[in-house]
Amino acid sequence: MNENKSYILWFNEIGMEDVPRVGGKNASLGEMYRELSPEGIKVPNGFAATSAAYWHFVNSAGILEDLKEILAGLDKSNVKDLVERSLNAQQLILNARLPDDLWEAIKASYDKLCEQYGPETDVAVRSSATAEDLPTTSFAGQMESYLNVRGYDQLQEACLKCYASLFTDRAISYRIDNHFDHFKVALSIGIMKMVRSDKACSGVIFTLDTETGFRNVVLVTGSYGLGENIVKGAVNPDEFYVFKPTLKTGYKPIIKKDLGDKKIKMIYAEKVKGQTVNVEVPEDERRRFCLSDDEVLALAKYAMAIEDHYSQKAAKEMPMDIEWAKDGILNELFIVQARPETVESQKPRDILETYHLEKKGPVLVTGMSVGEKIGAGRARVIKDVSQLSSLQKGEVLVSHTTTPDWEPAMKIASAIVTNTGGRTSHAAIVSREFGIPAVVGTDDATEKVRTGQEVTVCCAECEKGFVYEGKLPYHVEKVSLKGLKRPKTQIRINLGNPDEAFAVSAIPNDGCGLARLEFIIGNYIKIHPMALIHPERVKDEAVMKKIDELTYGYDNKKDYFVDKLSQGIGTIAAAFYPKPVIVRFSDFKSNEYASLIGGEYFEVRENNPMLGFRGAARYYNDRYKEGFALECAALKRAREVMGLTNIIAKIPFCRRIDEMKKVQEEMAKNGLKRGENGLEVFMMCEIPSNVILVDGFCEYVDGISIGSNDLTQLVLGVDRDSEILASEFDERDPAVMDAVSRAIRGARRNKKHSALDGEAPSDYPEYAEFLVREGISSISLIPDAVMGITRRVLDVEKKLETKVIP
Repeated sequence: MNENKSYILWFNEIGMEDVPRVGGKNASLGEMYRELSPEGIKVPNGFAATSAAYWHFVNSAGILEDLKEILAGLDKSNVKDLVERSLNAQQLILNARLPDDLWEAIKASYDKLCEQYGPETDVAVRSSATAEDLPTTSFAGQMESYLNVRGYDQLQEACLKCYASLFTDRAISYRIDNHFDHFKVALSIGIMKMVRSDKACSGVIFTLDTETGFRNVVLVTGSYGLGENIVKGAVNPDEFYVFKPTLKTGYKPIIKKDLGDKKIKMIYAEKVKGQTVNVEVPEDERRRFCLSDDEVLALAKYAMAIEDHYSQKAAKEMPMDIEWAKDGILNELFIVQARPETVESQKPRDILETYHLEKKGPVLVTGMSVGEKIGAGRARVIKDVSQLSSLQKGEVLVSHTTTPDWEPAMKIASAIVTNTGGRTSHAAIVSREFGIPAVVGTDDATEKVRTGQEVTVCCAECEKGFVYEGKLPYHVEKVSLKGLKRPKTQIRINLGNPDEAFAVSAIPNDGCGLARLEFIIGNYIKIHPMALIHPERVKDEAVMKKIDELTYGYDNKKDYFVDKLSQGIGTIAAAFYPKPVIVRFSDFKSNEYASLIGGEYFEVRENNPMLGFRGAARYYNDRYKEGFALECAALKRAREVMGLTNIIAKIPFCRRIDEMKKVQEEMAKNGLKRGENGLEVFMMCEIPSNVILVDGFCEYVDGISIGSNDLTQLVLGVDRDSEILASEFDERDPAVMDAVSRAIRGARRNKKHSALDGEAPSDYPEYAEFLVREGISSISLIPDAVMGITRRVLDVEKKLETKVIP
């Protein structure tokens, strides 16, 4: 090996075994370039100036003892002193010069890159420390990277800046926290061809859900331009979730897509060589996703291949944090970094920890939640890094964004709130690292929240995070999952909100017994399906403007409904896969349908909507059957395009056997035929006729789900929405319980699955005991009731020593 060879290693010469020589970042780039490029995963070529080169630089410049003196006696809790020492150390390095032999080696290697890509080719110069991107320790933006570097002068300057960044205040603080000796950590420099994402887009991928640790998804985030903005949280990116198990088997399971605002993008400066600038993104581009579905799926496949490779190498499951970039000139996707995910993957998986807000107050701002926790304290609005020293321990940090320079102060906050950023922004990543709840992408938190104001930051209410006025009470529930037995009676979960699905599925369960479409339609779609099919019948210009706004980018407005609904269904089905997920077709009443955008043009006024045009009666009626066709199309897409064949269709409020036949005929016309592709069909048993004719109904379904709410109101003749009669509404009434018993016995007699979906077992634990004694197949509960009822059912089964018939 010649002398220079120890200073320079090309990506095809290094792998993960070389972390001591080239640091975690470069070792990973080399590993992928060497091992995964042949498999079709594109990684830009480049080389590393090794840790030996760093020590050669420090010793040649004669600055090692000076650096030790600068950091001697450091108390990192003194933020002002930490910053001053950091600046002195960095300036010492910037005033030094690279040794001639090292600089000649770097120049010669850069020349080789230029031979491959063109004269004065643009490169990224990236820091890679020997204590960074390890399997259990990582940090967002610990050292610096420099983009669009061209020519010898800029390259030499960027290399010195990289060495200096080993002594930023956040890097110094990081090493102290992780018990690394400052002078046993070296810095390698990675010099790699730039991917021209300034002309396209870039982003970050996680091979798990960053908020819940759910392992079966790939989360792809992206925005226009170079990747620095998305990492630093300067933009709210697009988000895509892809389901791993069915992607592996050839399906196209993009189960969720969220459009970010992507207001700015970083591009090459036109007038100054080697510089970058931020520019505004045109409105039309903002309102379109930065990636096509095929590109999202391609990136997800790359991510899974990378995860599989690193997992095999580590001999254990290794979720990954990956950076990608699309070259707008070549129109190709590249992977530009991969490191182990070190937050969710390190958490114990046998403890279920749930935060519960006991009381709510006025909402000040909302955004994306990070962390599933709750934090409270006095707010401190920080508008500039120079104000960080004013942040007191336990205060809520409120800012436009955060950058790596803020890290030493961020760890003392009780919560973090930012105007900009997504789930892969700096603020999000650091808050997860420190176990601090964060609400990001609020747009206007620095305007709506005042310094000194008491606030509560709640990330325990699904994907939406809330900043409430006042210091509100909350508690934390911890449940050990070790050695928890499963009862013979299946315990399933009722769920309507897809945003809750990944977190809720962590509760021990036997599937989802009731996934309601009403929540998805009302909160995600918002438009009456018939208004999308027949917009010409909507006469109000203001209403049409709302519809056009929501369906922007869709040539056919019907596709908007099918897309959104299939993604909502798909998210819930993926969360519980391969356990059954029973999806109930929409069961809005006519007045509820009318409240949807455009609904007033398609609904009639009814004196008693509870007993009117609802459920099965709508699906084959000319007034709605075109809308039902869209529901069928969404369910069919989730099953056949996403591959989520664990979905079972459920028909609500079916009054007559003949009506059941008509509904299934309509389903078959729309590609959902019972028995084909394993499709099962259940019915809600919630009308006395369902109980009286249970044997006849069972001929046409695979199972029944008893809806105790509607069954109670129709057996007792009590409107369940009536305040006057509220005390008369009781699922424990002997007549109601007799009807439930008859329904269960009827299902067992016909060898069909029987379930109960109502609130009775959640409200009255003794009701669960009654159901077990009757031999019900499954009980479906709200999430909060699952663990308590599971224990009760286990006790009952033990007492009865009953063999429950499935």
